[in-house]
Amino acid sequence: MRPVERVGVVGCGAVGAGFAEVCARAGLDVLIQVTSAESAERGSRRIARSLDRLVRKGTLTEESRDAATGRVEFCTDLKRLSDRDFVLEAAVERLAVKQEIFRGLDQIVEDPAAVLASTTSSLPIMKLAGVTDDPGRVLGTHLFHPVPVMKLVELIGSLRTAPAALARTHAFFTDTLGKQVINAKDRPGFVVNALLIPYLLAAVRMLETGTASATEIDQSMKLGCGHPMGPLELADLIGLDVVAAVGEGLYEESREPSHAPPGLLSRMIEAGFLGRKTGRGFHSYSPSPARS
Repeated sequence: MRPVERVGVVGCGAVGAGFAEVCARAGLDVLIQVTSAESAERGSRRIARSLDRLVRKGTLTEESRDAATGRVEFCTDLKRLSDRDFVLEAAVERLAVKQEIFRGLDQIVEDPAAVLASTTSSLPIMKLAGVTDDPGRVLGTHLFHPVPVMKLVELIGSLRTAPAALARTHAFFTDTLGKQVINAKDRPGFVVNALLIPYLLAAVRMLETGTASATEIDQSMKLGCGHPMGPLELADLIGLDVVAAVGEGLYEESREPSHAPPGLLSRMIEAGFLGRKTGRGFHSYSPSPARS
C-alpha cells in the first residue's frame, strides 16, 4: 500500500486549514482549492497564525515553520487536484454543496486508489458516495477543531466504501499524521456528535426558557461535572451556524426532537452572532480577524 504523499483540500476554513497545516508539518505536498483569491488569502493567514503561535511557544522552529509554509499551495481550479493521493472535502455543511464537490472530484482525481474524504460531521457518507461513479474510494474522516491539537479522527465508511480505502486512510492518519482513529458507523452524528449536539441544544433550550443564564449553565457543567468548558462556551467555539447545521442534519435523518435547533439558536444566527469567530455568541469575545 503506497503511502499518501500528495494531499488535496477543498476549502480552507478552520478545519480545512488545520488539516492542511498538519499535513504540511508532516512533510506532505498540500494543494488547497478555494473559491477566490480572497479566500486563499484568508486561509494563508489562518495557517500562518497557527504556525507562528507554535514558534512563539517554542514547539516549532522557524526553519520548520518556513518549510511547512513552503509545502502549501492554493488554487481556485478544482481540476488542479487531479494528481492527489488523498483529497479532503472541507466545505460548508450542506449536502448539495458537498455532493457537487464529490461529483467533480470523482471525474477529476485520476488515481483509482486515491481516497476522496469528507469532513462532514452529520451527513450520511452514502449520500456523498452515491453521486460518484466510484463510491468505493469515498469515505468520511470527521476531524475536530482545532485539528493541530485534537487527536481524534472518526473514520466512517459507507456500505460501498472499499476496505482498501479504509485501510489506507487509517494508516495515513495514524502513521503519518499521528492521530487516534476510531471506526464509526454511517449513522447520524457518527459517535461524537450523536452525543454532543443534543447536549448543546439542550443547553440552548434551557437558556431560551429562562431556567438559568448562559454563565450559570456553563459554570454548572464546569463546576458540577468537571467539564473543561460549558456547553454554551463550546457552542460558541464550534460556531453556532455549525452547531445548527449539524443539528438540522441529525434531525433530517432521525426526526428526533432533541436534534432540532431551537428558535433562539436560529435567531442568533440570523443576527450574525455566530460565536467566537464573530466576537459574539452566547458570550462576548474579541472579534477574530479571520472568518471561515
